[in-house]
Amino acid sequence: MFLGVDGGGTKTAFCLVGFDGQVVAEARTASVYYLSEGLRIVEPLLRQGIGEVCDAAGISVSDITYGFFGLPAYGEISADVPVLDAIPARILGTGGYRCGNDMICGWAGSLGAVDGINVVAGTGSIAYGEREGRQWRGGGWSELFGDEGSGYWVAIQGLNAFSRMVDGRLPTGPLAGEMRQALGLAVDFDAIDVVVNQWQGDRGRIASLSKVVARAADAGDAVATGVLREAGRELALLVDVGRTALGFEAAQRVPVSYSGGMFGSAPVLASFRDALSLEYDLREPLLEPHIGAALYAARLHGHPLRAEQVHSTASLHR
Repeated sequence: MFLGVDGGGTKTAFCLVGFDGQVVAEARTASVYYLSEGLRIVEPLLRQGIGEVCDAAGISVSDITYGFFGLPAYGEISADVPVLDAIPARILGTGGYRCGNDMICGWAGSLGAVDGINVVAGTGSIAYGEREGRQWRGGGWSELFGDEGSGYWVAIQGLNAFSRMVDGRLPTGPLAGEMRQALGLAVDFDAIDVVVNQWQGDRGRIASLSKVVARAADAGDAVATGVLREAGRELALLVDVGRTALGFEAAQRVPVSYSGGMFGSAPVLASFRDALSLEYDLREPLLEPHIGAALYAARLHGHPLRAEQVHSTASLHR
């Protein structure tokens, strides 16, 4: 069995894949994004998820051959890397695993772990690519001064637009009403109380407001639509930078894919697609990131699996 773990910004997904590519079991827990609550949350959540996925598969933890743990923020705080690296050993009782950033899960799932570039836009945003064994990462600089095109980034642009509409600095559009309803506002300035005081600036709750921006865009709000289109362009810029960094040849059509909830927005995906030149081969995601993590685990173990070998149609990206 190969274990795949994808620690996203809002949830952690687990799966077990057999040597034949059969997805045997899947499980979910809360996110292991630890920068707000500390490293103490990581081990209990991983232990819970691994226990649940093994129970679902009817195996013991010792039956896991190799695992890949894609963890959010991995590699972004150097002092935390050895601490994170050591956690799975206490759960698995073996050294048959590797830890890395969750961006690898998105790439391995979307492209089937072949050379190319994948862009992740969920709560945060980041890009990852490989070419002939060379690895590259771009973006993922945190919600405070990066993560352009992410759910958090879109939500912040939406809140800013709402404040401008309330002040009269922007014409009022459907976004204003959608934001009032989502935040439960009786008084517009209570938005500060909700987001800053009640939510304490919670990353996931703020990012959820990206759905408000998407609804406003669907209702014809030009400002909201502009935010989503700009998100797509920001995400496409990562691809252009990655192409150069990985040294793809000028005439080569580079495989590109995407993962994360923001690509469920039609304006974001359309803008992303439009911003890419004909030098790119844009592909729909093949598999969900946690399945990609298991494929990556298989490859690390020396038993590479192809995306088309995955048997469980339930695990295919929707």
